[in-house]
Amino acid sequence: MIDKIQALWPEIALFITTCIVMVIGLSPSREIRKLCSPICALGLIVAGYLAYQTTPLGAGPLPHLALYGKLLVAGIGLLLLMLMAGVADREYEKAVAFEEKRRGVASGIFDAIRATRGEFYSFFLFSLTGLMLCAGADDLIWLFLALELTSLPTYVMVAISTSRNRSMEAGVKYFFLGALGAAMFLYGFALIYGGTGTTNMAQIQAELSRQVLTPGGGSINTIALLGFILAIVGILFKIAAVPMHFYTPDVYEGAASPVAAFLAFVPKSAGFFAIMLLTACVGWRFPATFGAHASAAADHGSLPEALRITLWIVAALTMTVGNVLAILQTSVKRVLAYSSIAHSGYMLVGIIAGPGTDGRFASSGLAAVLFYLLCYGVMNIGGFAVLSCLERKGRDGKMEEADSFADIRGLCHTRPLLGWIMVLSSMGLLGLPPLLGFMGKVPLFSSGLSAGEYVLVVVLGLNSAIAAYYYLRLAYAALIEKPESQPALAPITESPFPSRAYAGVLSAAGVVLIAILGGNLADQAGFAAHIRQTQPVIIDGSVHAASATSGQPEPLALADQQSPSLQQPASKEPAHP
Repeated sequence: MIDKIQALWPEIALFITTCIVMVIGLSPSREIRKLCSPICALGLIVAGYLAYQTTPLGAGPLPHLALYGKLLVAGIGLLLLMLMAGVADREYEKAVAFEEKRRGVASGIFDAIRATRGEFYSFFLFSLTGLMLCAGADDLIWLFLALELTSLPTYVMVAISTSRNRSMEAGVKYFFLGALGAAMFLYGFALIYGGTGTTNMAQIQAELSRQVLTPGGGSINTIALLGFILAIVGILFKIAAVPMHFYTPDVYEGAASPVAAFLAFVPKSAGFFAIMLLTACVGWRFPATFGAHASAAADHGSLPEALRITLWIVAALTMTVGNVLAILQTSVKRVLAYSSIAHSGYMLVGIIAGPGTDGRFASSGLAAVLFYLLCYGVMNIGGFAVLSCLERKGRDGKMEEADSFADIRGLCHTRPLLGWIMVLSSMGLLGLPPLLGFMGKVPLFSSGLSAGEYVLVVVLGLNSAIAAYYYLRLAYAALIEKPESQPALAPITESPFPSRAYAGVLSAAGVVLIAILGGNLADQAGFAAHIRQTQPVIIDGSVHAASATSGQPEPLALADQQSPSLQQPASKEPAHP
């Protein structure tokens, strides 16, 4: 129990910060309510520091994922926090300020029931806490609760992100479809438990190893395999992959741009952490050499065929549907939404490729996915930051964000900083060398080739070419086209929240600088993708498998238990670098 608590110090820090923010958000003083954002930033910094100092090796199949995941959450979370300025309570805070000025007294019309600033930032932190818990999960129950803690706050964030009805509509739609996805992967977890007798991931990994290495050529329990497939299909909702993608454009369009940026990274990262943990339990269980028993575990380097085919089809459809439908959009938010769908398809290529067999970053699909999550998180913020910085007065008198291609036309001429942020973000997402997107996409190609997935790599290349159309369209609108001399709607103005522009600047800088100086980050992603493998050992003439949690041997039933080729010590995990 003490070890568990020590591993949760970053999450505990975020929880304490959440409680503080909830309280100060109810203060009648506007100056105190403004402290919500700085306190959130401080909490994320403390959580990142504690993650670096205290995160131990995990007990699950990916023992180094927790440290990488928590640091990733803290870093991208700070960028997202800068983008969130002014999202909650904007109209209400304006009314309070106006009334204070008119009456000459503080808090003239303040009503704590109407205030949502503290709630919004609390939900923001709760979701990031859930994402950290996903990275460190070693049990199916823990993973389910972490996924729900990540997702549930986002439903409310979408609904309260603006005062318009379409935000409420998007929040309700997102909630009901999210409940469907949660029911699917929870039922999948139940089947996994039924097929293995445990919810502990390390024990699931060991149990599946025993099932494969049974005399006469064993195989994974059908119930367990069906559970893995169903659970992963349910988790596809989190990453917005086909066929669970259909909510994405409407929700992104209805939510405020900063919240859409949040949805593009946080639930997606949680989903990929979960998929990596589940596939590490059921696939790639053994060392690359098995001596006389290589035929007993012929699938040691891959996923079970049924699961691999399922993911293959989903990956190909996801990247194709996302890119083709993005071409047809006139809303920039919807373009970025379909772009998010396509990028999920790209990353599924890495999941299918697996961890590789030679220990190199270039051949590890899991390392490529982890590094690409960092790249995508940095690149994607730029486009949404530009949209959140541009606004106009709507027909109802309320301010609304820019969303159409006409709104970003000629930005490099009228607002050069925002224009170049949009250009760099678009080119980064396209994967134009030598920007960050290129550095993130190359390992996906190389790992797919190393795994022999040549057709899928061709599909990935073709979709990257298709994506060039709408990314170049975004860059062309901002860089080449002239701004409208007589706009049909109210003129575009800049948002009064400078931190949104700062987030865009940091995103654009990251697109360039991380590509040049981010070699160490790629190394850390490769280290985090290390899988704890089950090693057969001989004890008193009987074959055992070293437990991934304790290192103690557990008996295995093999056709031939006397082979000297299996006399290997249990693997030892390296410490954090």
